[in-house]
Amino acid sequence: MRLLVLGGPRFLGRALADAALTHGHELTFFNRGRTNAELYPEVERLVGDREGDLSLLRTRRWDAVLDTCGYLPAVVRASAEALAGCGLYCFVSSVSVYADQSVPPTEESAVAELGDLPADRVTDESYGPLKALCEQAVLEVFGDRALVVRPGLIVGPHDPTGRFTYWPHRVSRGGEVLAPGSPHDPVQFVDVRDLAAWLVDLCARRGSGVFNATGFSLPFATLLDTCRDVTGSDAVFTWVESSWLLEAGVEEWTGVPLWIASPGWEAANRVVVSRAVEAGLVFRPLEETVRGALELATTTEAAGLTPEREGELLSEWHGGR
Repeated sequence: MRLLVLGGPRFLGRALADAALTHGHELTFFNRGRTNAELYPEVERLVGDREGDLSLLRTRRWDAVLDTCGYLPAVVRASAEALAGCGLYCFVSSVSVYADQSVPPTEESAVAELGDLPADRVTDESYGPLKALCEQAVLEVFGDRALVVRPGLIVGPHDPTGRFTYWPHRVSRGGEVLAPGSPHDPVQFVDVRDLAAWLVDLCARRGSGVFNATGFSLPFATLLDTCRDVTGSDAVFTWVESSWLLEAGVEEWTGVPLWIASPGWEAANRVVVSRAVEAGLVFRPLEETVRGALELATTTEAAGLTPEREGELLSEWHGGR
């Protein structure tokens, strides 16, 4: 295939490039040329800003377009219209589009509406509704040649967010580890390499429609135990009740990564993925994902507890019991 990737080779784009080149596809990037420009010298690069001049795209045709960086409906619609002559348009959306996160969403579940939120600026509140409107724009332009994929948390090598990555690196240091909530609380994520390989394959098979694309739910304890097994550390997990953490002002999702406890989010890690699995999405062993995060991703200050904060919370938790 001739594939066009909108976006740079930072994370998902990088994994898509690896998957595409491994299978002998012809790849083109369209981006601003700012991210990992030294990678993939054999790949064609079109330098431009999708929020500006799209003339480089209008005269070209690709078998499939993979849009990894669409957040604003007007921008996505402009890209789709400029590329309307291509065979397939795959838009990478998000499970955040769903209006109700209290019940496990399927692809038919209602999506969130933007309401009075601004349509030209992404915030925590508008991210999901804007993604839903981006999907709508692609579907209106490409019809049955549109492929809309809604990933959950994407993790693994070169993850820039540090969210999943926090856990393998933290557990590798050993000692007492603050574990949030209950050992049985679910977590759900997908290895970027599995997602990318499936997307490239789905494009090759001319797939279309809407798919949730994340891994199967698993207990939080399984993730942490696997991190300990892979790293061989002496970590001991202290499970701290979610209600206590919320009262202590600990931020969900990033303060303690992957942890969600607020009412209304009970199914955020129980997304139904049967349609994608039937369409060929497969998952590598968790151990491989943990190793990938350890060896090829780094933690960030934006995600996770500092050692000092973790120590304070553990002392307060033990002292109040």
